[in-house]
Amino acid sequence: MFHINDNFCKLAESYLFSEVARRINAFKDAHPDAEIIRMGIGDVTKPLCPAVIAAMHDAVEEEADAASFHGYGPEQGYAFLREAIAENDYHLRGIDISADEIFVSDGAKSDTGNIGDILARGNRVAVTDPVYPVYVDTNVMGGRAGEKINGSWDRIIYLPVTAENGFVPALPSEVADVIYLCYPNNPTGTTLTRDQLKVWVDYALKHGSLILYDSAYEAFIREDDVPHSIYEIEGARKVAIEFRSFSKTAGFTGVRCAYTVVPKELKGYTADGKEISMHHLWNRRQCTKFNGASYVSQRGAAAIYTPEGKAQTREVVDYYLRNAEVLRKGLIEAGLEVFGGVNAPYVWIKTPDDMDSWRFFDMLLERCHVAGTPGSGFGPSGEGYIRLTAFNTYENTVEAVKRIGATRFD
Repeated sequence: MFHINDNFCKLAESYLFSEVARRINAFKDAHPDAEIIRMGIGDVTKPLCPAVIAAMHDAVEEEADAASFHGYGPEQGYAFLREAIAENDYHLRGIDISADEIFVSDGAKSDTGNIGDILARGNRVAVTDPVYPVYVDTNVMGGRAGEKINGSWDRIIYLPVTAENGFVPALPSEVADVIYLCYPNNPTGTTLTRDQLKVWVDYALKHGSLILYDSAYEAFIREDDVPHSIYEIEGARKVAIEFRSFSKTAGFTGVRCAYTVVPKELKGYTADGKEISMHHLWNRRQCTKFNGASYVSQRGAAAIYTPEGKAQTREVVDYYLRNAEVLRKGLIEAGLEVFGGVNAPYVWIKTPDDMDSWRFFDMLLERCHVAGTPGSGFGPSGEGYIRLTAFNTYENTVEAVKRIGATRFD
């Protein structure tokens, strides 16, 4: 008789965004004429830019010819893409990252979850709270979370980020072996300055901790003192792995392409204290369990770094940032307390009159026909908030603000 991984039985019955979709669909079934504006799940609405489409068409034509056909590619990603990433995302910012420290994948969600494969079960994990659910759920699956007591996992170290502390997490009172940081932040849409991020790098250097840094939304940064990469901070190459995605940068949510940076000087330790390269371990994991992102998607991603691609993707990101500004200003004018939405495509809204998150979610859906994501789904400190995304159309964003502004929530 075979046995399962019992840790999966500890998870909530459904993933947060699956539950959001279920409630929206149930409301739609009951009210088929309702025009619902979906601002919950962070999927994009703008199409792929022309430079990407042209490159992918060319790649498809190559696949139609035996002389230029590509089958299995390198598990780490094709050199043409890795070199473009190193030059444009790092070297042009004065950051020392080599192409062979970059691993191309099918998504940052996959990588932030799969990174646990090379981490020991006994590591104490710290997460900002609220947090992207994948960080916590995959550690539950891996046996590092312990038991859930009163809504929190007893082996997870929660680092609250709320209005009360300016959305800047305090260092943990107990030593964290692995620390997840996501900036610009999902779900709150807030950021850290260089000095604030340096505090975490210094902490990791002092305690031998590993920082897992998710910078999937760095393309939305417009303020000068907000770092685009953790490697802008001195010493970060020794303590941090960085995850990036083309999903929100260039609309690759359905195409699937991302990358992870693992510096060669980053070292982990075996149970008996032997030092080992994390770059080596991640490479070994990928070669064993991953066959690489498709050639077509990687050609499309490389086109983002051409002059045309840069201009076109910047235009799309600016479009979503305009939506975020409309949401932020309009909801503040409507009397709501709003955070984020400046260097990020998310706005984080305090629910009125201390209403709980799911109740406000239901109220927005029922009275405004606007769907968000309840903050409680992102962790204990998310209770009393709701997240809206800027990824819908400009017209729908304006309409959503209009509907919410005309509604009483009591």
